[in-house]
Amino acid sequence: MVSFRQWLPQSVLALCCVLMGGLAQADMTIEIVGGGANRHPIIIQPFAAENTVNGGLTPTIRSDLARTGVFNVLEPNTTGAMSVAVGQVSNSGGTLSVTFTLTDTAQKKRLTGGTITVPADDARPAAHRIADMIYEAITGERSIFSTQIAYVLRMGKSYQLQVADADGGNAQTLLRSTEPIISPTWSPDGGRLAYVSFETRKPVVYVHTLASGARRPVAAFKGSNSAPSWSADGSRLAVVLTRDGHSQIYAVPAAGGDAVRLSQSQGIDTEPHYSADGSRIVFTSDRAGGPQIYSMSANGGAASRVTFEGNYNVSPRLSPDGKAMAYIRREGGKYRVMLHDFATGQANPLTQTVLDESPSFAPNGKMILYATEQGGRGVLYAVSRDGQTRTRLTTAGGDVQEPAWGPFPR
Repeated sequence: MVSFRQWLPQSVLALCCVLMGGLAQADMTIEIVGGGANRHPIIIQPFAAENTVNGGLTPTIRSDLARTGVFNVLEPNTTGAMSVAVGQVSNSGGTLSVTFTLTDTAQKKRLTGGTITVPADDARPAAHRIADMIYEAITGERSIFSTQIAYVLRMGKSYQLQVADADGGNAQTLLRSTEPIISPTWSPDGGRLAYVSFETRKPVVYVHTLASGARRPVAAFKGSNSAPSWSADGSRLAVVLTRDGHSQIYAVPAAGGDAVRLSQSQGIDTEPHYSADGSRIVFTSDRAGGPQIYSMSANGGAASRVTFEGNYNVSPRLSPDGKAMAYIRREGGKYRVMLHDFATGQANPLTQTVLDESPSFAPNGKMILYATEQGGRGVLYAVSRDGQTRTRLTTAGGDVQEPAWGPFPR
């Protein structure tokens, strides 16, 4: 997988890395680091007749809730739960109908519920939607189980751009290539992915429409074109170009067109990321010597330094609420996901792995997706914003890298 063994622009890094492929199938594992006393105890009883659905529904609902760190998912028919969900399934004529109710055990009060009707082969989306409803009823916040993630899978000599459910299941391949694919990023409406492909033997930024499969190059200028990031309104992309001699940040229309230079330095400026309100761009630069994180107006101009601790900080991603920033710091040869709190100015490590890359916030800001290396290959993890819960996601065998969490479905 890609690891930050040396700091280089993404386009150069992709050419230099040796990617190792494996064949093992990964199972989801959930690690609760702490905070167990604060988790909401809940029981999801097996739904009546769910054995008519391949894999059932409640296993997916339970794992969705457990990996947030918000819930203590108890075994069915035990005591101590604050809420209990029960349901039943009807599966006939190619249609799946699921009725469920979530009840507060102390007040005997219905918290949420209803009937979800979907095609029979859409059991997983139905389970994710039920988990969303339960999460939202308990926390009062929007849930992310029905969102999607994107990542690059390397298997042998094949690179695949894949989209999957937020738990890593139901993976679909959008693009296959014998040349590297890097830096996928979601449009704000979730309908398009921008990424870098080397299929023409040089890095070019493409925009791929998911519904139709249509794709087109939007940044194919002289030199390297890399590291796309969508503006908040989806009308343009920040990209890194070397057409003026060294890596600088430019803005290009999402449909393609002229590039406007945004950053102005004699160093390497790369890895731009727009804030959710569209006002700022954070990025990585070595203008002060080593790689650090900077911020500038979305219209370009003067930049201010954000990170000061450590001599190697890269891959910034702002939280949806703008109150925090995830990034990668190297310390003692270890590359870990950090969370910088803008209110306190404090930065804390969220992970215990040592070759982390590509942090990406869930659209509700409560979890962070990232890739790391285990057993000689890239795997995907999600960590809660407080660092108390870490989950290894289920993915196909191979080397997984550069994940990106998609927006809320519309």
